[in-house]
Amino acid sequence: MNVQSWFAGAAAAAALGLAAPAFAQAPAQPSPAQPTYAASDWIKVDPQNLLVIDTTKGRIVVEMVPAFAPDHIERIKTLTRAGFYDGLQFFRVIDDFMAQTGDKANTGAGTPEYSMMKGAFSFRRGPETPFADARDAKGDTFGFVGPVPVKTQPDALMPLMADGKVKAAGTFCPGVAGMARAGDPDSASTQFFLMRQANTMLDDRYTPWGRVLVGLDVVRAIAPGEPPQNPDSMTKVQIAADMPEADRPDVWRVDPTSAAFRAAMTAAVSARGADFTPCDVEVPAEVRK
Repeated sequence: MNVQSWFAGAAAAAALGLAAPAFAQAPAQPSPAQPTYAASDWIKVDPQNLLVIDTTKGRIVVEMVPAFAPDHIERIKTLTRAGFYDGLQFFRVIDDFMAQTGDKANTGAGTPEYSMMKGAFSFRRGPETPFADARDAKGDTFGFVGPVPVKTQPDALMPLMADGKVKAAGTFCPGVAGMARAGDPDSASTQFFLMRQANTMLDDRYTPWGRVLVGLDVVRAIAPGEPPQNPDSMTKVQIAADMPEADRPDVWRVDPTSAAFRAAMTAAVSARGADFTPCDVEVPAEVRK
């Protein structure tokens, strides 16, 4: 499978009205003051849902969020535990966009022994999913499921839906992890990408499954190119829960449902006005050992 996604080729980009995957810089806008978070605002991330990627540039820690794409995450966990990703290169890296990896041949040709998976571009969000919503200046509803920003139908519509849930779709902000695919929407298999910068044109077109909590600087340091002249690689990929306790990173992040984080969202909307996007709000995270 040659992953000629529209974001990787100029011809396909043109089909969507894009000259190329280039991104204009938004005008400078005022930034709200950074909130102060209390100890109670932080939560420990489940090590079963932490993907630890050691690379030739350093360590990347990704929180996997099953609410978005449980089958894709299960595939990633299975491949990780089989050692499939160890040693694979970042074979397509676009400087202001994303870093792609996960192909056995390091070319994007695909790994036919693994079946293709149905796209999970959105999911049904119910009252059981921890979520703090807000409205942007355009009146759109947004919020966070774990560390991943989403745009969603409002909670008020839940009682009107047969399943009591509303549609929500992840927003491809910096650090968001997604499944790579070919032109067929249901062709994701083993390859994934990590966003170096925001590109919300991927929203509702690609499957998000998590977000980098620690190591976005490492993602942005990976050698660019299609392919890179001297590609970086993943030296070892592990599920944190499988690591010896002494080696396991103890990762914490702010709870988006906390009052302090809700206040941060409100302040960001006010500061950015009509230029606001969910990528303007960060979910702080840290490794405590």
